[in-house]
Amino acid sequence: MINVKLFRILTGEEVIAEVVSEDENSVTIKNGLVVLPTPNGTVGFAPWATVIDKSLPELTISRNHIVYIAEVEDQVKNKYNEIYGSKIVTPGEKKLIL
Repeated sequence: MINVKLFRILTGEEVIAEVVSEDENSVTIKNGLVVLPTPNGTVGFAPWATVIDKSLPELTISRNHIVYIAEVEDQVKNKYNEIYGSKIVTPGEKKLIL
């Protein structure tokens, strides 16, 4: 599965994106989606950088502009993968009912 992370940007945006590479000064991502809260308490997603060349989807972000980087829930990774990835999703954990 692709390496999907949540980035909190200094502007307050939360962005979910695939990490392409990273070093001590920057992180290169592609296919960023901004997380948008909805009135009913869930979240939606919208393209983050809407006017970039779609054939060159990679963006390099300075670590000075990133507040934190975090793992995302499997449900979010699956949704991201449905949008940008291989379309293969990881099934949820099966639980035994006793």
